[in-house]
Amino acid sequence: MRIAVRIFAAYRQAVGSSTLTLDLPGGATPRGVWSALAERYPALRRFPPPSAFAVNDEFIDPDRALSDADEVALIPPVSGGATTSSLTREPIDPAALLAAVADPRAGAVVLFCGTVREHSRERTVEFLEYEAYEVMAEREMRRIAEEAESRWPALGIAVVHRLGHLEVGEISVAIAVACPHRADAFAAARFIIDTLKQTVPIWKKEVWGEGEEWIGSAG
Repeated sequence: MRIAVRIFAAYRQAVGSSTLTLDLPGGATPRGVWSALAERYPALRRFPPPSAFAVNDEFIDPDRALSDADEVALIPPVSGGATTSSLTREPIDPAALLAAVADPRAGAVVLFCGTVREHSRERTVEFLEYEAYEVMAEREMRRIAEEAESRWPALGIAVVHRLGHLEVGEISVAIAVACPHRADAFAAARFIIDTLKQTVPIWKKEVWGEGEEWIGSAG
């Protein structure tokens, strides 16, 4: 059966369209629509799943079976108070992080992007490889974000870290923090990146012309 899908906010930005169609097997559910989209558009995986689903303009149970030609709307979590953290093997889109923490009450949004630099310890870096104990890394990233949320009046926090092969200039980690005032936003973002580098089980391998070396926790 063919399902029409409506997409909003950060989801729309990650997909690149506000509407699309999916061909799904009979018995598919709204929750299954989200799974199918996340499989097709990996950039969606760094966002939390929808807080609600609407079919033909009515909110419904996410596990109710759909019918052919239904229109499913994916309702992202409402802006404000959102805290997300994730690992990804896809390029990080800073605009998606900014959209994830957008809040009309915010007077400041700090975006930090850690990038792969060309020179490190007097060597010319060709590329990096990042590896993680993924279950533990995601749990620790979430803990750090929640601690920052408890220490500063954050309206939204988003943290994403790349894994796998990264070329020079690519973003390895990105953090967005929205707060009513800039001092809090800067402080929270600084706390998150500094703590992440110390406690999250992510390692990087620097590769240069004459060799390679595992460096340790994410840097």
